[in-house]
Amino acid sequence: MKQPLIAIVGPTAVGKTRLAIDLARMISGEILSCDSMQIYRKMDIGTAKATPEEQALAPHHLLDICDPGTPFSVADYQKKAYAVIEDVLQRGKIPILVGGTGLFYQAVVDQYDFLPEMKSRELREKWKEIYHEKGRAYIMDQLRIKDPNYLEKIGPNDIKRALHALEVCEATGRPFSQMMQKRENAWNLAVIGLYMPREALYRQIDFRVQNMLEKGLIQEVMQLQKSGLCDRHQAMQAIGYKQVLHYLDGWVTKEQMISDIQKESRHYAKRQYTWFKKDPRIFWINTGSGLKWDRISLIIRIYIEKLLFFS
Repeated sequence: MKQPLIAIVGPTAVGKTRLAIDLARMISGEILSCDSMQIYRKMDIGTAKATPEEQALAPHHLLDICDPGTPFSVADYQKKAYAVIEDVLQRGKIPILVGGTGLFYQAVVDQYDFLPEMKSRELREKWKEIYHEKGRAYIMDQLRIKDPNYLEKIGPNDIKRALHALEVCEATGRPFSQMMQKRENAWNLAVIGLYMPREALYRQIDFRVQNMLEKGLIQEVMQLQKSGLCDRHQAMQAIGYKQVLHYLDGWVTKEQMISDIQKESRHYAKRQYTWFKKDPRIFWINTGSGLKWDRISLIIRIYIEKLLFFS
């Protein structure tokens, strides 16, 4: 019999964390973060990580599992997620996958089979050297030529995955995207997608950015910088962290930094929604419809119970 798995997905700032906590408390669930930046320790404010108070309301997993300077792949995430899901299910709880990183989500729900990690140090070093000499734009142009489908999946700033894909392309002569196989219908799956009208979401994003700054985002980035991290590290390419680094290095004013974070966050939200809306399994809820949160939570609980337990 297929094991149950719930997922809550959607663009940034739409309310996924709040709903996940409400739902976990309703159905005896446990939350698994599905966010490629919340895996990093000491990156709390800029990643909108659940606060200690929120984490105390329901069990949370896959937060703070990696140092910011340590390489971490989607295959690494999948392996850890599977282990947590198995543990949660064995204890009679329901796993709830929550976040906006589309590739992490699909790797788990569709049980992607990944190509084993390439061991060619020579090729890896070659592409890293090309990146440092010619820059991100050149790398992304090469990936656009060799594997445009994978470029669409990872977005324009994910240099780590772009370099790995180019390495695999050169080593095998095949696009990396063709080497990821998936098994659909692997779970008894219920997926909730949250969205709100664009203007309302953009206002929410702008408010969130201001709130992050008030909570100490600049100080958080300063501490990371003092520990030796810079914009060459994948973790520091996260929206918010990169822009604050530019401000600290004197490249932009504070006002421009804020504007850049808000703009990049809006662009990211658009890419997230574009990714998830291709998945026909998602049951979409408009969190900007005026419905109270307890009503939204109840609707989702009824939907999930019908899908998972009574279908």
